[in-house]
Amino acid sequence: MKEKQAFHINGYLGLVGLIVIIGIGSWGVFAGSTKESFGLIFLGVLLWIIAGLFLSSLTIVGPNKAKAVLFFGKYLGTIKANGLFITTPLTRKIPVSLKVRNFNSSLLKVNDSDGNPVEISAVVVFRVVDTAKALFDVDYYLDFVEIQSETAIRHIATQYPYDTFNDDDLTLRGNTTEVSEELAEELQERLAMAGVEVIETRLNHLAYATEIANAMLQRQQAKAILSARQTIVEGAVTMTQMALEQIENGQDIQFTDDRKVQLINNLLVSIITDKGTQPVINTGDLSEK
Repeated sequence: MKEKQAFHINGYLGLVGLIVIIGIGSWGVFAGSTKESFGLIFLGVLLWIIAGLFLSSLTIVGPNKAKAVLFFGKYLGTIKANGLFITTPLTRKIPVSLKVRNFNSSLLKVNDSDGNPVEISAVVVFRVVDTAKALFDVDYYLDFVEIQSETAIRHIATQYPYDTFNDDDLTLRGNTTEVSEELAEELQERLAMAGVEVIETRLNHLAYATEIANAMLQRQQAKAILSARQTIVEGAVTMTQMALEQIENGQDIQFTDDRKVQLINNLLVSIITDKGTQPVINTGDLSEK
């Protein structure tokens, strides 16, 4: 079902007409009873009935609100303009809020793509853009938003690992913006049938589950140490190669293989060690003839 505009006119003009009809009807009843004219009395009563129908058609629509108009169960349309209006008589007007709303999901426990249990929750910012779909295509659209939001959060959380040391991989912790955007796109597809527009989604809680939090912290620390050591070793090897090339080429000094091994060993130890090194002065002959 698609939203359409309901018939409505300015309510203040209708209110003036309603007062006129009530006045004429009252005059007819009064004049008919005085002159004993059943025609005037009938006319006055008829005008009162018409005034009652007009009264049932009056409705007030507030800012950022809308009213869906139903005539004995048939959807006639929606009034989104603000103010006092007259619409079809004997109709039911169902109010719908068009304001921007926040939904804060509960704390969900799911397994990431590596199988590790994580705790995750998100905030969903949304609003109704199609009142007909929100009212008639789903039962209780607010509950629908809640259930579909948590379903989408669970699905997105299973697509990525919580963390990784590969910078090329998307992770829940390191790429929250990209994950939130993908969550918004998936959620919009799910909520389109309810006439709801997803404005923004943001992860507001992300952590390993308590039962593995300590173990995963140690794992993260170990990976960080290994990654740092790898970077240090790669840099030390590069620096050692540069030092040998500059000494041999720039100073016209030639080393034997044993001396090169000794020099490389000393340079690597001094660069890689995380403690201060103490120099040892060799007073012997360093050259081999």
